[in-house]
Amino acid sequence: MGNCGCGHSAGVGPFAEGRDLVEFVSQAHGGELRERQVPGGGLSTTCQGCGAPFTLTTFVACCPACGGVHAVSPPRCDDAANIQFAGAGYRLM
Repeated sequence: MGNCGCGHSAGVGPFAEGRDLVEFVSQAHGGELRERQVPGGGLSTTCQGCGAPFTLTTFVACCPACGGVHAVSPPRCDDAANIQFAGAGYRLM
């Protein structure tokens, strides 16, 4: 993955994947993006950890069933396929 043009090195930023994306979105704009609502009422998805269905209503959210942390970046929030999972055991700080 090349540089996305947002000033971050390759693999980091709004087009990162997995834990890297979750951490990027969690810290973006001084942490304010974490709680911001996903446009359109959120994205229906399935937890990538336990398989439970839920709606990602903020850019960073936890599965209500297992607490698995998921995120999507604003440039990619139009498709649930872009939701990334931080991995088993990851907890927000």
